[in-house]
Amino acid sequence: MTACIPESHLDLVDGPFYVALTTVMPDGQPQTTPIWCSREGDLILINTMKDFRKQKNMRQNPKVSLIIYDPKQPLRHIEIRGLVVEMTEEGAAEHLDLLTQLYMNKPDAKFFGDSVAAELAALHRPVKVVIQPTRVRTEG
Repeated sequence: MTACIPESHLDLVDGPFYVALTTVMPDGQPQTTPIWCSREGDLILINTMKDFRKQKNMRQNPKVSLIIYDPKQPLRHIEIRGLVVEMTEEGAAEHLDLLTQLYMNKPDAKFFGDSVAAELAALHRPVKVVIQPTRVRTEG
């Protein structure tokens, strides 16, 4: 079952607002991480690095929750619960650069070099994650 993101809160999903992503650890405890996101229709796209804890968590348990709030009106927010439907390295670096450009407000920004040290590109492999919303709740 897919849940739709209401037009009233699309601006929060389309950014650049920071997102809290919650995944489930192997022992069942939640883990929350600040991330960036984008959207394709009603699908949410995020990025992580191969073998990072959140990537491992999503592989083991695809249930996630995201919350995005408006910093000017913190009670206005959107909570998206969903399922990870795809994790791929294909196009992940390009997606990460697009997120960097959006969140840094720099049209030519590159994640490795502008957001983090360029040398980290040799150590980390980006993974694009596609999330299908199953429940959406909004306030404000």
